[in-house]
Amino acid sequence: MDKTLRVLIITQDKKLKDVLEFCFDGWGYEVFFEDAQDPKISGIIKISPDIVIVDVAAESGFRFEICELLKNDFVTTYIPVIVLIDKKQLRHRLLDLRQGVDDYLIKPPDPLELKIRIEMAIKRSRQNFYANPLTGLSGGIVIEELLKKKIEGKEPFVVGHVDIDNFKSFNDKYGYLKGDRVIMQTAHMLSTAVRNLGNKNDFVGHIGGDDFIMITTPEKYNDICRNFICMFDTIIPFHYHKEDRARGYIIAKDRTNKVRKLPIMSVTVALVMKNNRKELNSVIELNDRIAEVKQYLKKIPGSKYLADRRILEKNDHLQVQVFNNDESIESKYKPLGQILIEKNVVDPEKLDKALGLHWKRCVPLGETLKDLGYITENRLSEALLCQENALA
Repeated sequence: MDKTLRVLIITQDKKLKDVLEFCFDGWGYEVFFEDAQDPKISGIIKISPDIVIVDVAAESGFRFEICELLKNDFVTTYIPVIVLIDKKQLRHRLLDLRQGVDDYLIKPPDPLELKIRIEMAIKRSRQNFYANPLTGLSGGIVIEELLKKKIEGKEPFVVGHVDIDNFKSFNDKYGYLKGDRVIMQTAHMLSTAVRNLGNKNDFVGHIGGDDFIMITTPEKYNDICRNFICMFDTIIPFHYHKEDRARGYIIAKDRTNKVRKLPIMSVTVALVMKNNRKELNSVIELNDRIAEVKQYLKKIPGSKYLADRRILEKNDHLQVQVFNNDESIESKYKPLGQILIEKNVVDPEKLDKALGLHWKRCVPLGETLKDLGYITENRLSEALLCQENALA
């Protein structure tokens, strides 16, 4: 890890304190000790540790309450907590370990194992802290750090910024709950496209709102974008009422507060490539180039993607790559959930719950509905056959 880790150790065991202080100091950690019987949250906040280690040995008198207090305070809730516990205590304290504890080690701990557990716990905590609560995708610092590593590395890569067009007008008319469903489904479709058509180590992140990012390689981005846009343009219109979907637009206020006919949501994917002929020097430079491509694309209606492959040669230019669905297929396709609603097999509330699990777990919707007990195998087969016949 890049920065010096601040480790707070709560213990009254002097022998344990001396061993850990010696080891952690040698590893370059900044170590703090608290030996009070009842340490105060305010004191822990002042130290601002990256991790807290609590010795809960019976003879020390320390209790699990401090772990729970740390997790219940909004300032310290994301700080990982590792407890050190005697083996003889473990069995009858197992339930306590579930309250406010991220990990545990049998006392006396092996210092090297404790070091590994500390770094793993901090890594998990940072990923969870910067994950978007709606989609579960990483954001913020995680995205920035990954981009820095990519830029500093030698391997070619492509960064794609995904932005939903006309999302605000949809959100204003239909409400934030339905807007959240669009965000969740977009995250699911983008993740699915990258997982199925990208590389093993490709990345999908959620910048915030209706903005996403993906990182892949030059030979993969075309297929990923085409597949993702195909799914988006086919499925997202079903988030609208039937009348709005048939018209192809809604009447709402735009960003300038003027009443307009605003089209059904589309998606813009602005891509920037680092290859062997032109290097990117910083995340700021990368963002500037993405913003330029995005600004160019926003003038073009419909779903589209464009890779900025400019290099130093004189004749370099931007080439828009537009992918349109087969309208004959798009007009006949219906999502499984839509078919089940029309046949009164499930109600909207049950479908909404199933969709939420389907998007987060990436388990097929039909399987999710069956697991929840909302649909039988026969009714699912009938719906799938109806969908297949419409496309045939």
